[in-house]
Amino acid sequence: MKPIKHFRRAGSRIPLKFTVWLYFIIFTLVVFALLWLFQIFFFDKFFQRMKIRTAVDSIETIIDSYNNDPKDKFYRKFTEVAVKNEVCVLLLDRYGRIDTKKEVIAECIIHDRNYNKEVLVSKIQASENGFLTTTEVNPRTNENMLIVGCRLGSASSPQGYLIVNSRLEPVPNTVYIVKSQLMFITSILVVFAFVISLYLAKRISSPIDRITKSAERLAKGDFSTKFDGRGYLEAKQLADTLTYAEKELSKVDTMQRDLIANVSHDLRTPLTMLKAYAEMIRDLSGDNPVKRNEHLEIIISETDRLALLVNDMLDLSKLESGKQKLSLSEFSITEKLNEIIDRFKGLSDKNGYNIKFTPDEERTVCCDVVKIEQVIYNLINNAINYTGDDKKVFVRQINKDDGVIVEVEDTGNGIEEDKIKLIFDKYYRSENHKREVVGTGLGLSIVKAVLKMHNFDYGVRSTLGKGSTFWFKIRNVKK
Repeated sequence: MKPIKHFRRAGSRIPLKFTVWLYFIIFTLVVFALLWLFQIFFFDKFFQRMKIRTAVDSIETIIDSYNNDPKDKFYRKFTEVAVKNEVCVLLLDRYGRIDTKKEVIAECIIHDRNYNKEVLVSKIQASENGFLTTTEVNPRTNENMLIVGCRLGSASSPQGYLIVNSRLEPVPNTVYIVKSQLMFITSILVVFAFVISLYLAKRISSPIDRITKSAERLAKGDFSTKFDGRGYLEAKQLADTLTYAEKELSKVDTMQRDLIANVSHDLRTPLTMLKAYAEMIRDLSGDNPVKRNEHLEIIISETDRLALLVNDMLDLSKLESGKQKLSLSEFSITEKLNEIIDRFKGLSDKNGYNIKFTPDEERTVCCDVVKIEQVIYNLINNAINYTGDDKKVFVRQINKDDGVIVEVEDTGNGIEEDKIKLIFDKYYRSENHKREVVGTGLGLSIVKAVLKMHNFDYGVRSTLGKGSTFWFKIRNVKK
C-alpha cells in the first residue's frame, strides 16, 4: 500500500497552540478593555445615574412612610433612609419652615443657613406633578449637587415639602483608589492570563500533536501505530476513530497484497499455458490436425478460465463499490432451482456427480433474479468442488412463514471451526478437498456481496468428516 500523500493548505500553517493562546489573549484584552471603559471613562455617568436613582427611591420610601406609618415610625424610617442611602433629607411644613431634617453628607446645600429654601419651594410648586429634579453647584466646594424635591399633599392645599440632597460627583479620593486598584489588579491578571493561556494552549494542543505525529507514521504505512488521545473527550474520540481507521486500512492493505499475489498467481498459470501451447502449435503440431486441435482446445479452455477470473473480479468490484443496483422482479424460486440444477446435468453425466434437489411448495419470491441465480450457481459449484468421494450434492428448498431458505450441502471433509469465518473471504480456499478445484476463489465472496445487497441472512454449518451446508434466506416472498 502506497503511503498517503501529505497536503498542506497555505492558510493552515498556524500551530493550534499559538491559535488557542492568541484567542485567549484577545479575549482577556477585550475583557479588560470593557472593564476600563466602564469603570474609568464612564464611571462619572454611572455614578450620577446611580445617585439620581437612589435619591428618587429615597423620596418614594419616605413619602410612603409619611402617608402610612405612625409618626414615631416615620421619623425612624426618615433617618434610616438618609443614613442608608447617604443623602441629606429635609422635611418642610406647608409654610416652608423646617419640620424634620437629617444631615448625612458634608457640605450639604439644603441645610445651609444661607440656602434660599423659598425659591426651591416655589420651583416645586411650579413643577409638573409637584416633583422637581435639579442640580446646583456648591459654592464652597464647586461640586455639582443633586436636589430632588416633591410636594406633600395637593397643589391647592400642600401639607409640606420633602427635599433630598445628594452628591452628584464621586469623591476624588475614592475615584483615585478605585483607579489605582483597577490598575494593580489589571497588571496582575494580565500576567496571570498570559501564563494560564500558555498552559491551556499547550494542554489543548498536546493530544493533537501526539495524534498528528502518529497519523504521519500511519500515512507512511506503519499500521502498528498507537494513537494516544489522553487529555480531553474530543481527542479521545479522534484517537479511537483513527485507531479504527488504522485497523481498516491494515485490512485493506492486507487484502490488496493478497489480491495482487492471488491474481498474479491465477493469471500467470493460464497465460503461461497459452504461450506454451501457442508455441507448440507454431513449432510442432501446426501440420498435425489431431495434435493441433488438442492444443487449441487447451488454449480455449485456459482462455475461458482467464475470462472467468476477470469477470468474477469485475463483478465483485462492482458489487463492493455499490455501483450495481438491484433489479427486483417476482419469480418462482422452485422453477429457478430446477433450471440451475439442469445446467449441471452435463457435468453430472460426465463426471458422475449426483445433485439431488428437494423442493418445497411452490413459492414466489421478489429479488434480483440474475444475482440470486449467480448465488445459487456459485454455491452448487462450490459444493461440487468440495463434496466427498460419493460425489453427492444436496439442494433443498425450505419454506418458512417469513421467507424461503435455500440450502446446498456437500459430503466432504467439512471446515474447521476457526476457518468458517474466513470461508467468504476473497481467494480463500479450504484445504479439505481431494480433487482440483474449479473456479477463481471469488465465488463465495460474490455470494456474500449479493446477499448483503439484498439484506438477506446467510451462513454455513459444517461438521468435520461429514460435510458443509451453505444456506441463505430470501425474505421477500409472495404467499
